[in-house]
Formats: sequence, structure tokens, C-alpha cells
Amino acid sequence: MRTMPIIDIKKLSKTYRVYQKKEGLLASLRGLVHRQYRTIHAVSEIDLTVEQGEFVAFLGPNGAGKTTTLKMLSGVINPSSGQCTVMGFVPWKRENAFRRRMALVMGQKNQLWWDLPAQESFRLHQHIYGIEKGRFEQTKSELADMLTVTELMGQPVRELSLGERMKMELIAALLHSPSVLFLDEPTIGLDVVAQHNIQNFLRHYQQDRKITIILTSHYMKDIAALCRRVVIIAGGTIHYDGSLRGIIDRFGSEKIITLTLAKTESLAGLEKVGREVSIEIPKIKFRLPKDEVAKTLAQVFSTKHVEDIVVEDPPLEEVIARVFFEAEQSMNGGNSSAAGNPLEISRR
Repeated sequence: MRTMPIIDIKKLSKTYRVYQKKEGLLASLRGLVHRQYRTIHAVSEIDLTVEQGEFVAFLGPNGAGKTTTLKMLSGVINPSSGQCTVMGFVPWKRENAFRRRMALVMGQKNQLWWDLPAQESFRLHQHIYGIEKGRFEQTKSELADMLTVTELMGQPVRELSLGERMKMELIAALLHSPSVLFLDEPTIGLDVVAQHNIQNFLRHYQQDRKITIILTSHYMKDIAALCRRVVIIAGGTIHYDGSLRGIIDRFGSEKIITLTLAKTESLAGLEKVGREVSIEIPKIKFRLPKDEVAKTLAQVFSTKHVEDIVVEDPPLEEVIARVFFEAEQSMNGGNSSAAGNPLEISRR
């Protein structure tokens, strides 16, 4: 018998009315009497189910609705319409039983007291969640060991580095052993080493505890390292729900070819093969449409002595940017302001 999804979303929407303030004193005075508003559809009738133990990535350009969705799932804000249950609870009812079983970590928000050592904030969490002392001490020690911050817990939070603070934020979120964890940009602003450490911890913890994690991130290395399932949201609607490999197969229209020619070979005749990326003799790198790879390489092999060949997919960031670009075009009827350069969307 099929079990109930741990997260079940049906036609969930969130709209905002935003005051349109005009420039100038006279316009401001008029606005006091006749205000003009614009309706923003942050999330538009999304449907989604997540099973117990999944590690799901939410991807999308800035303003796509990712954080708004996480806030509704965690009960921080109410939806405008639609239905949702998380572990059988309606999140925006904010029942204590629900809040004791979930956690939300936002990379740009702090839940720790800035001027106090992290361990003092942890004790506050112990009392808020009613964690038995023995279990609290054991969980705190295990998490601190896993994140290698045991020596830092007595240090004021304001004196910690960004990466160290994020580790403390994760400990605070996991002290009560939640069944569902929402992570909004947990590695934002971190250096490569700190990102890698956070990734390793999350991978190990999720596999060991079998908890459900929803992650938003603009760092594709986070997604590639942690998530098998990816949900792409743009303009408040879901445009893709599937595997990471499926994104590359569906939206990656090219292959990157690197040829290593024999030392006696020249580049003559290769000038028009594909779209050139770089030339570092005896290597040449170029791009080809996927459906032309076999035919083109056969022609090259018939005329050139090739010592080595590497066929790669385009960078994941590039493929994801293309998905964002196509999603924006479909919402704008094919007239996107970023037409011709899909990478512009990912930089907004």
C-alpha cells in the first residue's frame, strides 16, 4: 500500500499587492489619497509531492518563488489559495506538534544571538523544543563533532566566520531532530572549502537520518553534490520536475568535444568544425549540436590522426540558465528581454 507523501501541495498560490510609489512630491501627496497597486503572483497554483527521505532541489532565477514556497511550507506565511500538508499538518496553522518536527534555515537570516556564544542559543532551543537534557547534550556533541566546531561553541557568534556561523545555524536547526528540513541558500557567500564542508555534512546527515530536505541554492555544485531530484520554478510556476541527468538530456542541446591531435597533424580543415571554444595545440576544443556529433567525428577521424578524444556535457550552470531562459520566454509569449543570451537570466 502506498504511503502518504510527506509533502503534498495542490494548487498552492501566493499573491502580493505592491504599492506603486511615483517619483516627486506632488505624486507622493496624490498617492496618499489614490494609491495604485500592482499584483505580484509569487507562486501560481503549483502541484508537488515529496516522499519521505527525498533530497529535493528548488532551482530558479531570483524572484521565481522558491523562497516564498519554502516559507509557506514551513508556516512562516499563509498562501492566498490552494492546499498543502507537511507530515499531515497544515503548515500555516503553526501547531506546536508541527513546529517540533520541522526546521527552516535561511542563509541570509540568523537565528542565533549575535553577542552570545552559540552554546547559549542552543540551550534556549533546548527549552523551546522541550528536549530532554541527556538527548540534548548527545545530539549537540554529535553535530558539533560532525561539523568540527566543538572548540568554537563558547565563542561569541559575531566573532565567527561566515562558514562557522552557518555550521552553528545548522546545529541549532537540527538539535530537535526534525523530520523535514528546509534550507534556503545555506552556502550563500561561503568560500569553496566551507561550501564543500557543508555539502559533506548534509549528505552524510541526510543519508544517516533519512530525513526529507528541500534545498534552494544558486550554487550548482550544491545541487550536483546533494540532490537527485530537481524542481525548477520560474515566474511562480513549476517548469521541470525530475532528475538532474534529465535536465542535461532534455535541455543540453550541445556537446563539448576536445580532440588531441598527433604532433604531426595540422589544424587545417578543422576551422569550420563546430563552434570553436579554444585551441591549445595539439588540443582543440569545440561545440557541436548533439545530433551532429557522430557524423562530424567520423569525418574528422577519416582525415586526421587523433590521439585522444573527450566528449562532455556543457557546464550544469549553462544548462540550467537555458531552462530559465526558455521558461521566461514561454511566460512572455516568446518575447523575452534576455533573448539571445540565456546566461543573463541566471545573473539577475
